[in-house]
Amino acid sequence: MCGIVGYVGRRNASDVLIDGLKRLEYRGYDSAGLALRTGDGLIILKEVGKVADLERMLEEISPCSTQGIGHTRWATHGGVTQVNAHPHRDGSGKFAIVHNGIVENYMELKEELEREGVEFLSETDTEVVVHLIATSFSQTGDILETLVNLQGRLRGSFALVVIQQDLPDRIYCVRKGSPLVLGSGDGESFCASDVPAFLPYTRKIQYLEEGDIAEISLGGIRVWDENGCPVEKTVFTVDWDVSMTEKSGFSHFMLKEIHEQGMVLRSTLKGRIADGRTAVDQELGWDAEMASKWDKVHLVACGTSYYSALVAERVLEKWTDLEIKVDVASEYRYRHIKCDPSTLAVFVSQSGETADTLAAQRKARADGAHCLAITNVRGSTLAREVHSVMLLKAGPEIGVAATKTFTGQMAALFLVALQLGRLRGTLPSDEEERLISELIHIPYKVELLLERENEVMELAKRYASKSNFLFIGRGISFPIALEGALKLKEISYIHAEAYAAGEMKHGPIALLEPDLPVLAVIPRDGLYEKTLSNIQEAKARNAPLIAVCTEGDTIIPQHVESVIEIPWTDEEFTPFLSVVPLQFLAFHIALLKGREIDQPRNLAKSVTVE
Repeated sequence: MCGIVGYVGRRNASDVLIDGLKRLEYRGYDSAGLALRTGDGLIILKEVGKVADLERMLEEISPCSTQGIGHTRWATHGGVTQVNAHPHRDGSGKFAIVHNGIVENYMELKEELEREGVEFLSETDTEVVVHLIATSFSQTGDILETLVNLQGRLRGSFALVVIQQDLPDRIYCVRKGSPLVLGSGDGESFCASDVPAFLPYTRKIQYLEEGDIAEISLGGIRVWDENGCPVEKTVFTVDWDVSMTEKSGFSHFMLKEIHEQGMVLRSTLKGRIADGRTAVDQELGWDAEMASKWDKVHLVACGTSYYSALVAERVLEKWTDLEIKVDVASEYRYRHIKCDPSTLAVFVSQSGETADTLAAQRKARADGAHCLAITNVRGSTLAREVHSVMLLKAGPEIGVAATKTFTGQMAALFLVALQLGRLRGTLPSDEEERLISELIHIPYKVELLLERENEVMELAKRYASKSNFLFIGRGISFPIALEGALKLKEISYIHAEAYAAGEMKHGPIALLEPDLPVLAVIPRDGLYEKTLSNIQEAKARNAPLIAVCTEGDTIIPQHVESVIEIPWTDEEFTPFLSVVPLQFLAFHIALLKGREIDQPRNLAKSVTVE
């Protein structure tokens, strides 16, 4: 959700912090601020609006500082005002902090501090924390002891970064529930909510675990556990290129990332297919004996990742003999569902930091399940906590609306399904080889579709004025209808719903009228005629009809007013193709409506609170 950046080094801190905050804008925010340590004390600047507004404030005063912290706020406690924006300081003005997360018991702590005479300026839980730190430090004189004690007093999920006027060339971090990553360079150190914030400066990173306390300084990084005991952290080298976090000539990150999908699919498949068969058993640490112990698979995710899991459900049912359940993470953890050592629990999260997905994974692991993560971020919390990991290799995705990671997730999940079918002996080797042969051609077919963007752009002009959309699909195309509707409402703010086409008669048909476009995902598959009958029902009620269908289909154009064609492929692989025009349609409608496509209102890229 919120974005955090901290820097200690020899560079101009305000430049580093502003650059980092801009690279975290995809996380969503409503205000931004900085705290800079100077010879005259802490300078705090904050503003409602964009990071660019904060940058203009800095240009007016040009502070000289090589140490500071920055923040982009997503309002939770208190309205969107300058006084509620971060950083917050204590009464003496010597401490300042930025914070991501929620302190659940802040009201009782605030009342306690008020009884001691502390006066509050804002409505936030964050200001409570900075006063607690200052009060404790005045008693202990030791910042590490203060931060150890602090964790025992706070309930909730949070990440804190602390700067103190009398502690030069160092910044302190605390992680409990919300992600924080550290970066180390030559005579400089960084902390941030996510790696892209400091990617131009270093690729050497360390992830904090639950309860960790860190000091970043000119001399490097030191970390202690929640009890104040020193711990050694693994240093990861990020293989992302800085250009991956830039638009590279595209108008928007989302458009760039749509066009990267062929590359992402090749990257995800690379090294995971050998001699015409899947080869991910060693990567996952699986063998036939282990796979034989499982009798069910739980697929758990949120948002777009959940829809990729729904697609995977269909092929897992087809290629294995396992019982498959799919659930949204925020519901899974509260269900009385059978989960035990005979369960393979698969958790899908682009960031690997989604709060509900992490909580669901911890529940499944405690129940004895073998946990697999499908994620895009090496070293993320999810990747560190599970038994097996499959990385997407998609590179950073900056646009809030997921595109390339959706196709990457499907590819990874398909490889898992193929491998399970092979290990359990439920997928004949000749069938596996046939499927793999088609799968390796999918990136090329996706790129053929990308060349037809202009066709979808013209279609967008026809429907951009509509206020509502209905998406329908059957079988493996139903999750694509769901994803298409989600993309449209996420970035264009047009109300869109998706239904299994067979559910038309059970309610949605009452909405059909000439002003409600119906978009049907109807490739040539085993359910083609069934979906066609639903299209005819909509046509009889004068609804405008759009169809995503297979090239060469001569029947569909007779029943709809607009057609988007996709190349032929096996039924199982149609989602990789049919989703692309839906992404383009959402993008171009949003563009015509003048929306903030990369940073749609009220949305965040990584949802790190429950």
